[in-house]
Amino acid sequence: MRVFVCLVLLSLLCASADMSPILQGGRFAWDAVGGAWDMLRAYRDMREANYKGADKYFHARGNYDAAQRGPGGAWAAKVISDARERWQSGVSGRGAEDTRADQEANEWGRNGHDPNHYRPAGLPHKY
Repeated sequence: MRVFVCLVLLSLLCASADMSPILQGGRFAWDAVGGAWDMLRAYRDMREANYKGADKYFHARGNYDAAQRGPGGAWAAKVISDARERWQSGVSGRGAEDTRADQEANEWGRNGHDPNHYRPAGLPHKY
């Protein structure tokens, strides 16, 4: 009987407690995971397409798709984009101009603008 009373009291406490911060945190984390997946998918598509001049399009598309999930997705896109550009600028030797252009495309997509702005002519419609 004690267990039953404890369960009833616990369920009443949980029902009356404000669970929204927990739910919001869970939603943010879920969106962040989905956003990371969107970024990975855009990267894989970019590698598969291997299309000259399409780099900025895939940057914009990955960030756009991730940000459409919500604040968690936008956060994941920013963290991944910034980390990639820091690593790339230090290792690849492509220079500050390429990094700046990549970041511009990242922000374009993350701010909800159409990634097709960067789409090169002739890129297969599959992407």
